[in-house]
Amino acid sequence: MMHWIQPWQIRLDPLVCAIFGASINGIGTGLALKNGISTGGLDIIGIVIRQKTGISYGKFNIFINLIIIAAAGCMFGWTRALYSALTIFINGRVIDAVYTQHQKMQVVIVTQHPQHIIDGIQNRMHRGITILHDAEGAYSHIEKTVLITIIDRYDMYDIRQIVQKADPYAFMSVGEVEKVYGCFKEQEIV
Repeated sequence: MMHWIQPWQIRLDPLVCAIFGASINGIGTGLALKNGISTGGLDIIGIVIRQKTGISYGKFNIFINLIIIAAAGCMFGWTRALYSALTIFINGRVIDAVYTQHQKMQVVIVTQHPQHIIDGIQNRMHRGITILHDAEGAYSHIEKTVLITIIDRYDMYDIRQIVQKADPYAFMSVGEVEKVYGCFKEQEIV
């Protein structure tokens, strides 16, 4: 019976190994960091650097590892070093994609019921809000209030629920924020 089953041969192409190995490693590392687990190595240094400077963990990881690869390339040859560089780049990008808890987002909400949204954000999320009164819709000319707040990407679900419950007709736009200066309370890392 075994002669009916053909063996499946896997070719170990370095490019395929670099891409898929980096992706799997990035997913694992990102999930570990997202759940407060260190994988050893540069994790703790990277988290501290991210807290102090705002540089993403993945970018820090790429930078440090590229220095190591440059040294290895000089010693052992550039072909493998370039595959390693590709692996580290993909790994860092995947880590950032998975570990987005501390990525800052600016949320702008245009509403006719600001107090319910303000109460929800302050009581449930403990975030500050800037209130711009006397905004006017260009189409309807109805007076509205604009609320602006900065949250972690991790809080997106909560803020959408708060806004939807308080004012289903509210307009909400969300954008990524590179840096935040001033009084922004970041969630504690477990």
